[in-house]
Amino acid sequence: MLTRELAIVKFDGRNLVPDRLNRKCHSAYVEYANRMLDTYRSGVGRTRRSLHQSILRIFSEQSDCPERRKLAFCKLLDDSSDFLKCDRRSISQLRQSVFLAAAKYHPLVVEQNALFENQESEIKRIIAAEHGMDWPQLHNRLFADLIENQVLETFHDYPDGLALLSRYNVAQTQCVFFDAVQMTVVARQDYKQILRYAKLARLMIRITKRSDHYCFELDGPASVLRSTHRYGIAMARFLPGLLACRGWDLKAILRSTPYRPQISFELDDACGLTSPVVVANEFDSSVEKCFAMEWNQLGQSEWRLERETEILHQGQKVFFPDFVFVHRDGLRIMMEIVGFWTPEYLRYKCEVLKHFRDQPIFLAIAHSISVSKKDPSAPLFEHPAIYYKEHIKMDAVIGMLDTMRTHIQSGCASPEPRASTRN
Repeated sequence: MLTRELAIVKFDGRNLVPDRLNRKCHSAYVEYANRMLDTYRSGVGRTRRSLHQSILRIFSEQSDCPERRKLAFCKLLDDSSDFLKCDRRSISQLRQSVFLAAAKYHPLVVEQNALFENQESEIKRIIAAEHGMDWPQLHNRLFADLIENQVLETFHDYPDGLALLSRYNVAQTQCVFFDAVQMTVVARQDYKQILRYAKLARLMIRITKRSDHYCFELDGPASVLRSTHRYGIAMARFLPGLLACRGWDLKAILRSTPYRPQISFELDDACGLTSPVVVANEFDSSVEKCFAMEWNQLGQSEWRLERETEILHQGQKVFFPDFVFVHRDGLRIMMEIVGFWTPEYLRYKCEVLKHFRDQPIFLAIAHSISVSKKDPSAPLFEHPAIYYKEHIKMDAVIGMLDTMRTHIQSGCASPEPRASTRN
């Protein structure tokens, strides 16, 4: 991610316009991007300063390229690189040793004469020999701890120049959010992924359900304090994940600065930005995938299957049932598959479900989950359940749906008795 110093953002009336490269106006940048990638691909063993100088030379004939744009590309390429780390303490001790040794020969001169006999090149040779090196080697070691002298060890390549340009566009847009105090995302799809990326960015979430979408308000506990920028940075980190999702609109409130009043910035999933984040698989397991395929082949007329379209939330506790069954009369019943059976996972799943004990949820539990009756810490699931071995049986699911629908219509929360994982 870029720093504030590398941001290029124009203020057009009441709109912020981050710097963005496109093929129509910046067609030459495709070649520049490929040349920059080649520089880093072949740059193993070169210093950061040397690499940056090569990048700047690439843009030497581009008169309208701002200095910040060039340095921003350097930063993005550095972020995809690993540089050799040195022992800063040993380098500091080496410098002290060399300077103390040189002090004995002060003053040094380029050419020896009658008054000054200590020639610089000879003294450098002597001092380097005392440290078991020649002078070029010693000189390179003296300031190896400075960031510009770090040596490239590995470059994690981009697929091509267009990918680097896309990353630049996203990075400049991220900079807009550095001054954000609140963000609202209206989501119509990919709810789980959007909230997952928000939580990874350590943002607090308030959820409101609308008729055909969810409204997520994202901020942090100290976001009302004008002196903090930490949540703006968190919102910037959230953006690449959001761009990988579908069906959303975003509006961010930006704090006022000495140069502009408080304004908003809007974005949506058709903004043209390409996310560097790899989209997660639609299904979390083969059991879920097989169940969805078999259900669709079944052609059930009374119940429609939806994948993770319901969000249950209580404070910052959020839960996504794996599937939602929608009856033709509008009734919604949720199913959660419990197939991963480590004790820690079962306890966590059980605690989460306790927050939503009154919701119309049933569980599909793998037969491999077996907990001893003698274990007092064994999780007790409070929702009704069916069990499966390798595949979830369609008739068991339909039977549970019909039973739960009957109980709900009669005013009961769920069928009795409730299911447990205890044998």
